[in-house]
Amino acid sequence: MTLLLKLVPPFEDPVLIFTLVLLIILIAPIILNRFKIPGIIGMIVAGVIVGPNGFNLLQRDASMILFGTVGILYIMFLAGLEMDMIGFKKTKGRSIMYGALTFLIPMGTGTLLFFYGYDYPINSAVLLSCMFASHTLLAYPIVSKMGLTKNEAVTVTIGGTIITDTAVLLVLAVVAGVAQGNIGIGYWIKLLVSLSIFVAIVVFVFPILAKWFFKQIEGEKGAQFIFVLTLVFAAAFLAELAGVEAILGAFLAGLALNQLIPHTSALMNRLEFVGNNIFVPFFLISVGMLVDISVLFEGVETMIMAVIIIVLAFATKWLPTYITQKLYGYSVTQRNLMFGLSTARAAATLAVILVGYELGIIGETALNLTVVLILASSLGSSFITEKAARVLAIIESRKKPDLSEKPDRIMVPIGNPNTLENLVDLAIMLKNPQYHEPIYPLAVVLDNEQAEEEIYKKNKMLQEAIKHASATDNDVQLVSKIDVNVASGILRAIKELMITEVVLGWNAKITTRDRIFGTVLDNLLKNTEQMILVCKIVQPLNTTNRIVVIVPANAELERGFLRWVRSVKLLSVQLGAKVVFMSGRRTLNKLKSAVNQSKPAIEAEYLPRPSMAEFEGNKTGIGKDDMVMVISARHGTISYTGELDYVPRVLSRNYKENSFIITYPEQYPMVYEDGQYGMTSLTDETRTEV
Repeated sequence: MTLLLKLVPPFEDPVLIFTLVLLIILIAPIILNRFKIPGIIGMIVAGVIVGPNGFNLLQRDASMILFGTVGILYIMFLAGLEMDMIGFKKTKGRSIMYGALTFLIPMGTGTLLFFYGYDYPINSAVLLSCMFASHTLLAYPIVSKMGLTKNEAVTVTIGGTIITDTAVLLVLAVVAGVAQGNIGIGYWIKLLVSLSIFVAIVVFVFPILAKWFFKQIEGEKGAQFIFVLTLVFAAAFLAELAGVEAILGAFLAGLALNQLIPHTSALMNRLEFVGNNIFVPFFLISVGMLVDISVLFEGVETMIMAVIIIVLAFATKWLPTYITQKLYGYSVTQRNLMFGLSTARAAATLAVILVGYELGIIGETALNLTVVLILASSLGSSFITEKAARVLAIIESRKKPDLSEKPDRIMVPIGNPNTLENLVDLAIMLKNPQYHEPIYPLAVVLDNEQAEEEIYKKNKMLQEAIKHASATDNDVQLVSKIDVNVASGILRAIKELMITEVVLGWNAKITTRDRIFGTVLDNLLKNTEQMILVCKIVQPLNTTNRIVVIVPANAELERGFLRWVRSVKLLSVQLGAKVVFMSGRRTLNKLKSAVNQSKPAIEAEYLPRPSMAEFEGNKTGIGKDDMVMVISARHGTISYTGELDYVPRVLSRNYKENSFIITYPEQYPMVYEDGQYGMTSLTDETRTEV
C-alpha cells in the first residue's frame, strides 16, 4: 500500500522526484536532437507536461524552487566567468549603447501599450513594461557549447544584458517603493550606500580572497570548486541584502573571478559540467512548470492580448539589435545571435512580476500572461540562437588562424612528478585552439639494467599526466622511449611525432657529467629547430597578475617571432593577465604591429628593456605575482647576445618568488662547415629537470 501511495501523482517521494527529473534531463535532449530542436526547449516543454498545469506529476515545491534558483544563478555566473574581459573593455561603449536601446525601446512601448491600450494605472503599466525590457541569457549554454563566447556580438549582448536588467530591477525598486510609500530621500541614500558596499566587496575583496585560497590549496581541485560556489552564492545573497536581485550578484561574482579561472583549466571544466548538466536543466524545468496554457483559452480578448504581448515582446528586442547592427557594422548572423540571446524572458521578468503581484500592483491575469510570455520567448530564443550560433560557428571555423598555420604539437618531457600538473596545464594553455592536437607527455628511460623498474615508475607518472589533462577535457597521447640518454630520447620523439614546441621543467642542480658533456637543453638546442620553453612555476598559474616579457634586440627578425608572440597572447587570454613587453624601440614597434593585427585581443603595455644591472637589482617593477618570460636565443642567431647566458642565473637567484619561462624561439636549421647539423653550445646556466 505504501508503495502504491508513492506512485500516486503528484509524487512526494524525494528519490522518485529526483529520478524523474534526471530522466527528463537525459531523455528530452536526445529525443529533440533527432528533430533538430534545441535541448533547452525540451526541458521547458517537459516542465509544462509534468508540472501542476500539465499531468501534475511534480509540484513546484521548495526543492524545485531551490534547484531552479541555483540554475539561473549558475547561468549568470558562467556568463560573467566566460566573458571576454579584454573584448568587453574595448566594446563597453557598444554594450552601453545596446543596453540603453534594449531597455528604453521595450519600456517605452510597453508603458504606452498598458497605460493607453489597456487602461492600467501608471504604476502597473510601468511594472508590466518591465517584462518587455528585461531578458535572461537562457540560451547562453548554446553559445558556450559552440565556442562563441568571445565573439564580439556575444560580448556586447552580455554587457547589454547586465545594463538592461539592472535598470529594470531599479525600476522595480522605485515602483515597489512608491507602492509602499518608501520613496523619500532616505530610501535612495540607503539603496545607494548598500549597492556601493555590495559592489566593493564582490569586485575587490572576493578576488583577493580567491587568489589567497588558490595559492594555499593549489592541488585540491574539489576544494577549489566548493570555494568558488560559496563565493557565487555569497555574492547573490549580498545582492539581495543590497536591495537588488540575486542574479546580479552571481554575474558580478563571475566577472570578479574571471581572471582567476583559466578557460582550459580543470576547475573551469568542472564548473561548466555540473552547471550545464544538473543545475541549469533544473531551472529550465522549473520555468516550464510555471506555465498554464489554459490561460490562453479563457476568452477571445485574453487570447488577443497574449498574441499582442508576445509579438511586441519579440519586436521590441529585434529593433535594438537591428539598430546596433547598423551602427557598428555587424553581420546579419551576429544580429540574429544577439536577438536570440536577448529575447528570452525568465529570471528578471519573473522576479519583477511576482513582486508586483505580491504588492497588488498587477492582477492574476497579467501574471499568467507573463508566464505564457516566458514560455514563448524561451522557445523562440532557443530556436533563433541555435540557428544563428550554428551558422556563425561554421563561418568562424573556416577562417584561417591569424598566426602560424602549422598546428601545435606540444611535448612535455616528464622528469619530476611534483611539476607534472603545472607543466601539463601550461602546455594546454599554449595550445592553439584552432586545432585539436593532443598534448604529448614523454617519459625517457635509460637503456640499462634498471630500465624495467624505471619504465614502471615513468608509466605511473604518465598516468597521472593523462588523469590531470582529462579533467580539463583535453586529449593526451602518452609517449615512452628507451634510449642511451635523455636528450637522444627526446630528439627521437620530436622527429617521430613532428613536435612544434617542447615544454621543459627547470632544475637548479647540475652534475659534473653535465659540465663535461652538456645538459639536456644544450643538446636539444644544438639539434632541433623547434621552440623550447624552460619553465619554473612557483605560484599557481591562475594567480598570475602580469606576464612581463623581456625581448632582445632583433628578435622580430627571427623565424619563430610570430609563433612565440602568439603563445604569449594565448597565455595572456587563458590567465586573464596583462602583458608587459620590454624591449628596444624598433622591436617594440614590430611587437605592437604583431599584437594588434591578430587575434585574440589582449591588454598590452610596451616599455623600454631594462639594463642587466637593473634586471639583477629587480628595478624593473616586477611584482611577486608577475610571471617573467625571457625570449632567449640560440648561439649564432641574429638576436643572440652574451647577456642572455646570465639571465637564467639572475632569475633563479633574484626572482625566487616569481614563476618564469625562458623561451628559445623556433629557428631555421644551421649547417656547419664540417656538414654537421645543429646549433652551437650554451653555457651551463640554463638547465632542465629531465
